[in-house]
Amino acid sequence: MSSQILFLVAIVLVILFKGIFKVKQWEQAVVLRFGKLLDTRGPGLRFIIPFIDEEIRIDLRVLTFDIPSQDVITRDNISVKVNGVVLFQVFDPVKAVTAVENAILAVNQLAQTTLRSVCGEAELDELLSKRDEINLKIQTIIDQKTEPFGIKVNTVEVKQVDLPQELQRAIAKQAEAERVRRAKIIQAEGEFQAAEKLKEAAKILSEYPASLQLRFLESVQSFAADKSKIVLFPIPIDLLGSFKK
Repeated sequence: MSSQILFLVAIVLVILFKGIFKVKQWEQAVVLRFGKLLDTRGPGLRFIIPFIDEEIRIDLRVLTFDIPSQDVITRDNISVKVNGVVLFQVFDPVKAVTAVENAILAVNQLAQTTLRSVCGEAELDELLSKRDEINLKIQTIIDQKTEPFGIKVNTVEVKQVDLPQELQRAIAKQAEAERVRRAKIIQAEGEFQAAEKLKEAAKILSEYPASLQLRFLESVQSFAADKSKIVLFPIPIDLLGSFKK
């Protein structure tokens, strides 16, 4: 009689050990009975019938993974390596269990193929300068494809674009030439503005000839301050004409 009681107690303990499980605050459990969907259960201490029910816990937090570096040929036939990061979240645990075998693996594979496809449709300049537009396009495509799985893609970011060494040197030369061009333009604009000011000053001096003589004496005084320089005084032609007579 005692052995039967011990056997029953053991069975009860096994049932309790196998049937009781804990669901965390950020999880939700999907319960299957004989392989058929039964219900979903929220956080707390839960119980299922051992060997009959099966529970699958789904993480509802925002998950992230890195997209491995992908070899991409842009629309202007330049080979680059592109990697990125994806942030996604399960909004329907039932679909994440019943509609796809491995939700995280599915998002990962879709992210890799979509990254290659979208970056391959863009030129290199667009890939470097219009990063936000490309990120949004990739996110929209992945989100549409993963919605039937109960997954919402929150963010997709292209992290790094690796260029070949030859192309990096060419871009550096282009940037240097652009800086030289801007410097020449700035210098020409400065000379143009200086010419405009000299033109205005010449008009004023032509109206008042005495001011030209004062300006000349002021310049001579500034030259005379430096003893190491030789100062040449220009003589007006009119003065030499008077001596010739």
